[in-house]
Amino acid sequence: MDDLSTFDRLESNVRSYCRSFPVVFKTARNAILEDEEGRHYIDFLAGAGALNYGHNNPLFKKELLKYIESDGITHGLDMATRAKRDFMNAFEKLILRPRNMRYKLQFTGPTGTNAVEAALKIARKAMGRQTIVAFTNGFHGVTLGSVAATANSHFRDGCGIAPQGTVFMPYDGYLGDNIDTIPYLDKMLTDTSSGLDHPAAVIVETIQGEGGTNVAGCEWLRSLEEVCRKHDLLLIVDDIQVGCGRTGTFFSFEEAGISPDIITLSKSLSGYGLPMSMVLMKPQLDQWKPAEHNGTFRGNNLAFVTARAALENYWKDESFSREVKRKGRIVRSRLSKLVEMDDKDILSARGRGLMQALDCRSGELAKKITRAAFENGLVLETSGSNDQVVKCLIPLTIIDDQLNRGLDILEECVIDSLSSTSGEISNENEFEIGVMA
Repeated sequence: MDDLSTFDRLESNVRSYCRSFPVVFKTARNAILEDEEGRHYIDFLAGAGALNYGHNNPLFKKELLKYIESDGITHGLDMATRAKRDFMNAFEKLILRPRNMRYKLQFTGPTGTNAVEAALKIARKAMGRQTIVAFTNGFHGVTLGSVAATANSHFRDGCGIAPQGTVFMPYDGYLGDNIDTIPYLDKMLTDTSSGLDHPAAVIVETIQGEGGTNVAGCEWLRSLEEVCRKHDLLLIVDDIQVGCGRTGTFFSFEEAGISPDIITLSKSLSGYGLPMSMVLMKPQLDQWKPAEHNGTFRGNNLAFVTARAALENYWKDESFSREVKRKGRIVRSRLSKLVEMDDKDILSARGRGLMQALDCRSGELAKKITRAAFENGLVLETSGSNDQVVKCLIPLTIIDDQLNRGLDILEECVIDSLSSTSGEISNENEFEIGVMA
């Protein structure tokens, strides 16, 4: 039996993931976790998207150990180091130049929310305006600036102060599959009596992870960019969870062909689960004064080493991208099969690349599925406004045998959970839309 008494006795009530997975994990390799009792679990969580290249990737570990053994700089504030220079050169060569992108790189404090804070601050500073437009079901972090752009009341209620400076607009599909929400945003920005002060920027996730794996269509994203240009707003893309290859391309917005003014990256940027965050901004927006947004741990040199290794091993050509898309099709096919088997018409599938999900319409059913999955050796989480979505964040490097075994476990748990569900499951997000004037 796993001894969790130390955690219960000493750790804050704020802990969350350990409540869903009540074991003590000991080791991990690629897509396999092992607990103290020697039980193995297939990982369909991947550090909430921070482990795109799997646990303890041997290619990165080799470079990291070599750097540590050579007494390479571990902590250097934002001073120039060889590790930072090597990463920046690799990022320019392998990511920016092939995509004809010109951005300045800002290394913020190591968390994703710090990158969002910096993005919002520089947008307001550059544009001389305060308001930020965010979207329903969006998640951008839990510090005061970023939580103001986070829609879920669970996170907003934890502030102790009313979040400020953000106005929410309906995301793609929020009002129904056939309702385009961009004209509404355009009208609000055009009408001087709408009550919407001229914003500095719009911040958006191309796929809302925490919000339920809601996927914005390419046409919607292109229209959003057009509205931003029309009304002189900056476009910020939060690529913290769905970037670094999660959708099959390095940036999640590449398929849409848009050019964000500001991009935030974190989670899998380091490639090894080491804390690292970065803001990309078009050069004319780099209006910071020295140390105006600072932090003791901005620029993790160990993370620079593994991040460079990730770029050089996986992004030197298109082969890795093709593999991610191939595996994504396997997952989507298996989830679609479950939807077809569901004679109660409860389930639906959505996602892109290796960010796929099964909407169960009920948080109770989704929780039943994920709990049974864990008992059978599969780790995955729920998301959405009512935790009604079973979300698959699978390591991009997972081998096919483990991928299919994980999907087998998920299939068995979905079928068993559906068969044991009594009565009708209502759609907890369902609502009727009246005639809009």
